[in-house]
Amino acid sequence: MPPYPIDSLGDRPSVESSSAATESAGGPASPGGHGPTGSRLAVVMATVLTVVQLVVVIAFAWPAARSEPHDVPIVVAGTSQMAGPVKEHLQKTEPGAFDIAVKSDEKAARDAILDRDAYAAIVADPKGPKVLISSAASGAVAAAFTHVAGEIEKRSGKPVTLEDVRPAPKKDARGAAFASSMLPLVLTGMIGGILVALKLPGRRERLLAATAFAAFAGLCTTAVVHGWIGAFDGNYLAEASIVSLIVFTISITIAGLGTALGHAGLGLGVITVLLLGNPLSGVASAPEMLPQPWGAFGQLLPPGAGASLLRSVTFFDGAASAGPLITLLTWATCGLALLFFGGSRRAKAGRP
Repeated sequence: MPPYPIDSLGDRPSVESSSAATESAGGPASPGGHGPTGSRLAVVMATVLTVVQLVVVIAFAWPAARSEPHDVPIVVAGTSQMAGPVKEHLQKTEPGAFDIAVKSDEKAARDAILDRDAYAAIVADPKGPKVLISSAASGAVAAAFTHVAGEIEKRSGKPVTLEDVRPAPKKDARGAAFASSMLPLVLTGMIGGILVALKLPGRRERLLAATAFAAFAGLCTTAVVHGWIGAFDGNYLAEASIVSLIVFTISITIAGLGTALGHAGLGLGVITVLLLGNPLSGVASAPEMLPQPWGAFGQLLPPGAGASLLRSVTFFDGAASAGPLITLLTWATCGLALLFFGGSRRAKAGRP
């Protein structure tokens, strides 16, 4: 129906004069986006993007900038007369930096490192002090204790033996490639979950796609990182299984959130695994090197748990893998529950 009665067309004000009057009075912008409304939208968009950028920069840079030891578990081995003064000296000179356990001998100290109960050890021996490290457990902690070995040598006047009990692979001696491999797993798992939630209509199709993607990603990624780059040196199938579990957990969690909550759920998933999970994973140093309690919190998220599990399986024959494995399985189970419950709920509501 026309906006004016047909018999009063002669009295209708002209569109041109009305539009000109509106623009001269500072009214709405033209459809092209010019004018006051378009300018306000541009300012709002620029502000929002700036805030998002700041959040991302803070999320990734702040943990790295504040990286230092926070109750890093280590061992001092030796008799009480020998080990006691070493422990007291560390507690006095580095308060809050180390969680120190005293062991009776060097073998117990080695076992603690290989069982992932400690990152390093100082063996107080009458023949001369010895420092045990594991660059496979944490390149950052190993580097710090290499410096500690030098300080002990200066203070005691005796040569200090430095031994890497479980070294990182020769092709990735500093663990940089291992740490760098986690971000692609997080990103691809996240993108996979988003695409599954947006492009596939059925719950079974979403589950099948996420499962197949995780299986292929685990086999192919591990083949590259293990066989070509050389950052993994454990059992190939075990490593591939863990990589697949990491990718599946992230993708099914995001797909489940997207199924249950729509675009808001996808945003929540991205915040959880990328903005929080990745920088708080501690994969580049150690969870105990991050500000606390954020380092511990990061181990409750898929990237942190996945990195710890992959490190344990790859370098330590699965030692201390139960905790991160349970964390990943819990997230995967919650993602599956959201996928199926959310799918039913949205279907009843008539939504895709």
